[in-house]
Amino acid sequence: MAVGKVTFSKAEREKLAEVLWLLNWISVVTGVILFSLGLFLKVEIQKWAEVMSEHGTFYVPHMLITTGLAACCINYLGGQICLDCADTNKFLRWKLVMMPYIVCTFFFTSCVLAGALMCYSIRSQLEESLFLGLRNAMRYYKDTDTPGRCYLKRTVDMLQIQFQCCGNTGYRDWFQIQWISSRYLDMTNSAVVDRLRSNVEGKYLMDGVPFSCCSTFSPRPCIQQHLNNRTAHLHYDQQSQQQNLWRRGCRQALLDHYTGIMESIGLTVLLIWLFELLVLTGVRYLQTAMENVLLLGDPDLESYGWILENSLAEMARSNFNIIKNLGKCYQVDDDPNINVPTAAAEREVPSQQVQVPVTS
Repeated sequence: MAVGKVTFSKAEREKLAEVLWLLNWISVVTGVILFSLGLFLKVEIQKWAEVMSEHGTFYVPHMLITTGLAACCINYLGGQICLDCADTNKFLRWKLVMMPYIVCTFFFTSCVLAGALMCYSIRSQLEESLFLGLRNAMRYYKDTDTPGRCYLKRTVDMLQIQFQCCGNTGYRDWFQIQWISSRYLDMTNSAVVDRLRSNVEGKYLMDGVPFSCCSTFSPRPCIQQHLNNRTAHLHYDQQSQQQNLWRRGCRQALLDHYTGIMESIGLTVLLIWLFELLVLTGVRYLQTAMENVLLLGDPDLESYGWILENSLAEMARSNFNIIKNLGKCYQVDDDPNINVPTAAAEREVPSQQVQVPVTS
């Protein structure tokens, strides 16, 4: 029994073809939207790529860009096909192309759905990428003279100022690394030398943060150094001075930023998928209705259209029987060709015996 069986008259088939022609051209526009969203996401990721590790965050924009280009090509072809399918004679030119086209459209539609799901499932991978990337960026913050790392200080400072954040998970992350370049340390100062010697790895650690961690809402001049020493600053209370530094970590700030973008893009792509699924369903009805009217031989008659010719259970049963019979061979006793004389055998004439004379 066919799934989704619908009866179409000649006028309804022509109307369906015209509507699908229009919907396919709208789908070309949605393909451009997919391409634009993927390009926008790629640019946004590239802005802060220096503080992100290569951990599977770049395949989502590439997926959207590829899917958008495929949508433009497939739906442009679909518009031409649907326009010709309004006429039975013109449909004959596309009859053999319809099924491959529908299969390709089905896989393309599945890719659109996969792109939407990726936008919602990438959060954990993005969080790990930001954690590793920010950790390395802070570690190389001081290497302003090293090729390949000389711009990291500027990038991290711009990140902390723009997103109003500090450190990876918080401002205390700066206490665990040496973020001041060694060329700015006064090695003649005994306090500096003692601090370097007190660390196992020979790093100059301090309870201070870069200037970019300072909050613009602070009611007093920013306090960057000796943050754990209450007596080092006048009327300074570490617990009450919440507005002195940005309290939020940059990983969380960037994660919220990208999550908001991903959710918006994911919702848009999901709506595009529903629209493409509607177009695919209409094209399938048009194909089956036109093929059935060709079998009837009269283009003015009504014809049936369906999504699946048989139910899923029948299709599964049929495919299972085909697979089960693959490689199945007749037994020797069951071979119907055994002991059946052939025409060539019946025409065989016994050979005459040739007498050879014996001489004594």
